[in-house]
Amino acid sequence: MEKIFTNTQTAFALKSDSELERAYFLFKMIESQPLVRIGTAVTNFALKAHLPVEGLIRSTVFDHFCGGVNENDCLSVVDKMFTKGVSSVLDYSVEGKEAEEQFEAAFAMTMKTIEFAKERDAIPFAVFKPTGLGRFALYQKIGEKIDLTAEEQIEWNRVEERFDKLCKAAHDKDVAVLIDGEESWMQDAADAIVAQMMKKYNKEKAIVFNTLQMYRWDRLDYLKKLHEEAKTEGFYIGMKLVRGAYMEKENTRAEEKGYKSPICVSKQATDVNYDQAVDYMIEHLEMMSIFAGTHNEESSYKLMQQMQQKNISPNDSRIWFGQLYGMSDNISYNLAAHGYNVAKYLPFGPVRDVMPYLIRRAEENTSVAGQTSRELDLIKAEKQRRKL
Repeated sequence: MEKIFTNTQTAFALKSDSELERAYFLFKMIESQPLVRIGTAVTNFALKAHLPVEGLIRSTVFDHFCGGVNENDCLSVVDKMFTKGVSSVLDYSVEGKEAEEQFEAAFAMTMKTIEFAKERDAIPFAVFKPTGLGRFALYQKIGEKIDLTAEEQIEWNRVEERFDKLCKAAHDKDVAVLIDGEESWMQDAADAIVAQMMKKYNKEKAIVFNTLQMYRWDRLDYLKKLHEEAKTEGFYIGMKLVRGAYMEKENTRAEEKGYKSPICVSKQATDVNYDQAVDYMIEHLEMMSIFAGTHNEESSYKLMQQMQQKNISPNDSRIWFGQLYGMSDNISYNLAAHGYNVAKYLPFGPVRDVMPYLIRRAEENTSVAGQTSRELDLIKAEKQRRKL
């Protein structure tokens, strides 16, 4: 397999010299765990105290990892990336909300992005988080099979209604919708509702996509079980495959509560699990669509190789590669340059509300071994190539 991910000229073609310098500075900061901790604490304090830091945040970390403060703000980024064949997934990244009016606002915004996507080839997917539409504790209660109060049942009916309206709109407008994965102790309830949506709206092809977090050792079995249901009931499966983003939280909770951690025993076991899920989906592509959400070069090469071996065209509509905006441009842009379907997750929202998302990104980057140093090496190589 030709190694394409080292081509920094293609990877950073859209970055000006000053943007490249900013990226270098940011990843240099993120590389240091103490700095990330201090930066997080200072940022949280500054925002809570209403200090005028939004401009600074906006011009540094926000603009590197986010598309803008609203959907229209994102359009210049969307159009720019699409000139290189990289699509966008507009992700309203406001997290941790708990009130009904906030769920309604997230629902309305997602509905808007579905409308938006219908009008633009550059935006092939919409996306939302289950907890964007309803309270975490409610999902947890249902997952743990605890009876809801009459009031909670009404609240849950509203959550189901939001899911249904969004998935129906996506189906009617022919826009695929990705539903993100979250913590394991709320995921069962989310899985059940997403499976329901697949049965209803994936009759002709995959429109509704769930997310499998492959750092969980039980997810491949879940996929196989869903596949049996799909064969019996006649629907297509859409899955976004990721490694996962809540590892420390998951392990800590399992330890505190005394149950077996849902997380694979090692990074290597997670990698094997991820690759096996890809294998399984490729074998059953007649019923499945894959959104391979990965920053891992090896996994990306493996999927490309399988596609070659099976004579699957790089732009087959059932296979997409996905990365986050601001990261792994060497994977995204080089894949696109070779004709593969690639989409970047493009987070947006008010600076203040998107901070929890950005902080999680920074923390994740410090904890994923090698991710930040890989970014830095590539930026260095490009700086040398440009003689900066």
